Amino acid sequence: MAKNNKKNDLMLENAPSPDKLPGKMDKKKEEEENEPTADELRQMMKKNHSEARGPGAGRMIREKPKNLRETVGKLLRYIGKSKWLVFLIMLTTIITSVLNSLGPRLQGAAMNTMTLSASRLDVDFEALVHTLVLMGIVYLASAVMQLFQGFASAKISQTTVYTLRQDLFRKISYLPISYTDTHPSGDIMSRMTNDVDNVSNAISSSLTSLISAVLTLVLSLVMLLSYHWSVVLVTLITIPLTIFASMKLSAFMRKYFVKRQVLLGQMNSQVEEMVTGYKTVMAYGKEEDACREFAEISEEFRKCSIKANLWGGVMGPVNNIINNVNYLLVAAYGAFLSMKGIILPGDIQAVLQYSRQLTFPINQIANQYATLLTAAAGAERVFAILETPDEVDEGTNPMTVEQIRGEIEFKNINFSYIPGKQVLHDFSLTVKPGQKIALVGATGSGKTTVVNLLTRFYDVDSGEIKIDGVNVNDIPKSTLRRAIAIVLQDTVLFRDTIGNNIRYGRLDATEEELEHAADMSESDEFINRLPEGYETVLAEGGSNLSQGQRQLLAIARAVLADPKILILDEATSSVDTRTEMHIQQAMVALMKNRTSLIIAHRLSTIRDADIIIVMQDGRVMESGNHDELLEKQGVYYNLYQNQFAGFET
Repeated sequence: MAKNNKKNDLMLENAPSPDKLPGKMDKKKEEEENEPTADELRQMMKKNHSEARGPGAGRMIREKPKNLRETVGKLLRYIGKSKWLVFLIMLTTIITSVLNSLGPRLQGAAMNTMTLSASRLDVDFEALVHTLVLMGIVYLASAVMQLFQGFASAKISQTTVYTLRQDLFRKISYLPISYTDTHPSGDIMSRMTNDVDNVSNAISSSLTSLISAVLTLVLSLVMLLSYHWSVVLVTLITIPLTIFASMKLSAFMRKYFVKRQVLLGQMNSQVEEMVTGYKTVMAYGKEEDACREFAEISEEFRKCSIKANLWGGVMGPVNNIINNVNYLLVAAYGAFLSMKGIILPGDIQAVLQYSRQLTFPINQIANQYATLLTAAAGAERVFAILETPDEVDEGTNPMTVEQIRGEIEFKNINFSYIPGKQVLHDFSLTVKPGQKIALVGATGSGKTTVVNLLTRFYDVDSGEIKIDGVNVNDIPKSTLRRAIAIVLQDTVLFRDTIGNNIRYGRLDATEEELEHAADMSESDEFINRLPEGYETVLAEGGSNLSQGQRQLLAIARAVLADPKILILDEATSSVDTRTEMHIQQAMVALMKNRTSLIIAHRLSTIRDADIIIVMQDGRVMESGNHDELLEKQGVYYNLYQNQFAGFET
């Protein structure tokens, strides 16, 4: 993804994720108990995709109806983008098919130069040599054309797949947050890799075969008619049987190949989840459980693959039997015509080969049906993502980030992820520019949902949210999100240098600005102790740093972004008390004259907030500063007493 789009991705994990299992319990992000469960979110999204999987899933497969013709049509449109390659394939295939159709006739002519009469073999050597030379030229030219054909097939295959992957990656980059919340990352990765590879294999091996099959069918029919019309009728006797067998067997094959692709995506998701959360799996001694769950999915994949390959393998032998019957009938009838003097003895060889070529296209398609089905199933899964609507952005207001002052108004907000399970109830809040607002409340009170709606990860059911008097729906999302910086509890770091990870906040930052941001976030101390300093390359997810150090880098990134609105979602939850004190001092300077929303469980971190909003079950129960709320002795007072009981004397 292009770097100028990455800032949005830093906030993806802010939405509730259904894709958690024991291997991901090291992520300490609270899950709102009133917010949707994984199964409910899947029901909400099932119109688009049916393969979503949550914890412990993998034993039930939902197959939506497939449209093979529509999928092939879409794929052909992608192939058609390489027009000159398609033309080259068509040209070489036509020439190759014509040359191959001349082969049997030349063989028959060569045999007819030899006659047997009165126990004597007579050979027309001049005609034989002439025919053999012509045969050599034909076969050599056919080989050259096949060489060009192979080059064009490989070129168009990789070009098509390149375009398909580019479009798919772009689509994934702009999918709604709700999609990534309801689809395992492993399944999405499987579509990008396995499914696209299957499409590539089908294009490279089957495209020319299908074109060649049609041409071969037509040319063989013409050649057979040139000998005698009745030969065509005998050859066509077994064609209906071949078609019937192919249709019946393909009906069994299709469902297994579609199901196998779905299971493959689930296996990838399972492996990705286990690798991500392997520390937690080991810490809780769940290795056997993880292995057992993977074994169940793998066993189902094994059984499905056996059935798919079994039915795919049956197609060839069945058609071979039918072809052998056809060969016997044509040979007998050809001998009969030869005895009647209608055709020459050498023509029997040509007729037999043309009869083979007449049935060859059907057999070729049948034998490649397994490859075509796998590719079709993969292509359908790819197009399912490509046809998912992009994140809606109807904002047209010309306001710029620099013009935003940071006044926020939530007015009578009602919201539910799932109809019937409301998360926010008539929520209203007014934040003046530069104010520091804290959101507190028990798990499930809807604090994170407020942030999701402000950043338009989700849209409200009713009510409106305004920034500087402008409805957020009218502000382009790129402008809105550039004006907001979020520091999450679950830090997002990339496999890059420490300096570049911090620069995600602002890509054009100077070295001095970078170091100043690190200094303000208290991260410069540990960075300077590293042998390569800011050039230190982080492992995947920043796993070569402690959780606290990762959080400090996320804070430095927010400092560098210099946002109009700052959101701290449990931003200091993973650092020690001493470091937290230093960060709080830095945050005071950072939040000065900047609108700030703080989500916190540690009430000690928000005592100096201008307004503290106490939420419960999606409603505002209390609001005021720290001292005012303690005087009320209400919900906030009880939370404070429970958290600090025993610490005061």
